[in-house]
Amino acid sequence: MGIKLTDIYHTLTASAYKRPEATALVFGGANWSYHQLLMNVDRAADMFWQHGIRKGDKVAVALKNSPEVVITNYALFKIGAVAVPVNFMISKPQELQFILADCLVKAVVTQAEYLKNYAAVKKDLPALKYIFSTDEISSSVAALKDETIKLFWPAVNAGSFNAEILSSKTNPEDMAMLLYTSGTTGNPKGVVLTHYNILFDAQSCVLSFKITEEDAFICILPLFHTFAWTTSMVLPLALGLKIVLIANITPASAWLNLMGKERVSLMVAVPQLYSVLSKEAKGLKRLYLQYWAFRKMRLAISGAAPLSKETMDHFEQRLDIPLLEGYGLTETSPVVSVNTETARKKGSVGINLPYIKVKIADDNGNELPRNVEGEICIKGENVTQGYYNNTQATMEAFDRDGWFKTGDIGVIDEEGFIFIRDRKKDMIIIKGLKVFSAQVEHVINEYPGVEECAVIGVPDGHGNEFIKLYAVKKKGADFNEADFRKFLKTKLDNYKRPRDIEFLEELPKNALRKVLKKDLRKEAAEKYQARLKAGAAEVAAEL
Repeated sequence: MGIKLTDIYHTLTASAYKRPEATALVFGGANWSYHQLLMNVDRAADMFWQHGIRKGDKVAVALKNSPEVVITNYALFKIGAVAVPVNFMISKPQELQFILADCLVKAVVTQAEYLKNYAAVKKDLPALKYIFSTDEISSSVAALKDETIKLFWPAVNAGSFNAEILSSKTNPEDMAMLLYTSGTTGNPKGVVLTHYNILFDAQSCVLSFKITEEDAFICILPLFHTFAWTTSMVLPLALGLKIVLIANITPASAWLNLMGKERVSLMVAVPQLYSVLSKEAKGLKRLYLQYWAFRKMRLAISGAAPLSKETMDHFEQRLDIPLLEGYGLTETSPVVSVNTETARKKGSVGINLPYIKVKIADDNGNELPRNVEGEICIKGENVTQGYYNNTQATMEAFDRDGWFKTGDIGVIDEEGFIFIRDRKKDMIIIKGLKVFSAQVEHVINEYPGVEECAVIGVPDGHGNEFIKLYAVKKKGADFNEADFRKFLKTKLDNYKRPRDIEFLEELPKNALRKVLKKDLRKEAAEKYQARLKAGAAEVAAEL
């Protein structure tokens, strides 16, 4: 099977033309055929067009997994507008305002529960004209009497197929999505991905995963995540396949039963979820899991965070399904490499996808021999053009020969398998979401009683991490930890807040006075493991 590398909207129209009555989405007890999905996409495109959205305009999409996410994005693709996926968990005005202002977002599509977050910053964003709510607006929001807040579905249902939109002529090289990823030094950076970038990566995944017409997908990762978007939405919709769309992972029994009912055969998720599944499999009847929920499952792909050997072994032993680790970044649309059923090595992130090049380079960009450690660099049609409104960051991200420098350290062995030795040192993975320590440290250093601090991620042994803070108090500071935690609560979203706080007399530093985070990571991991062995199970549950 293959994907035509045109633009993303037209891959959906091709599937709807070939298989109009086939199921495209399964969600909330309802099935959406390809014909129904395309009809709603066309109406949504008309609705956006009537509100002045044109080619190149930026529209933020802050939604939990739902048909509305798919409809909104594909409608924008049809117009030639740019979708700006926003993590719906972001609630702090400073971060929201930066993203929306940086790319001059013209409209926001969100849910009623998040409307206040966007209404609060709208007055400072002259480019923001409309906020659409996909569900009923609460009385408290309605009291704002803001005529620019619109209901999504009535407007979509009033729309029609608008031939004028086709004149916008979306091209493969046009920007499709602008995904903001936390920067290592403060503000987020907007990663520019074109239609061609995303479709090229999806097609490379088709070849590596050996997708067939019999496959059905489950989309359980949030669709603001490029890993979910490319592999669990664009790819199957371009091939006319079924997608079981999940909004909430709890309770697990609901979507496990749905997986069996809908004959899901391929799953893409993060290590933490596979760890949970392998543990549940141990406690449940094997017949139930193996022959019902996973009765058609042939492949499970893990990414977005390191996969532990323990999780892989337990999952495969208890469920008898291959769990294959891959590697990628937002800047690479995102998949770069993956293990396959016929070519895999435990501990590696697999071999580079077809037509995507990977090299290991020294500090000067020179390619290193096999089995020699260096920086992982990527080249291919899946690689971003650069960072929006950030020429300096774009220049720094590429070497003199046009290779994208990931900042990750690894090796490639004699058979071409890639091994990650160290991730970007300041990046922490929280349930598959990236948190850069510099952002958190910047906030913490604003607190009057803190002299300096260091934030690290500590592995919990299940493919996830928790954030630990080491801080040095100012001399004579009247420091109250409870007040400090309240401060953090007002400044940082829940998943970015430190769960473990330790105060030191001074931070370990080298001769250049740089904090030795490597030493802190080692110490924190040892302490955490010691506490667990001592029987502090409640510590693990809390973190």
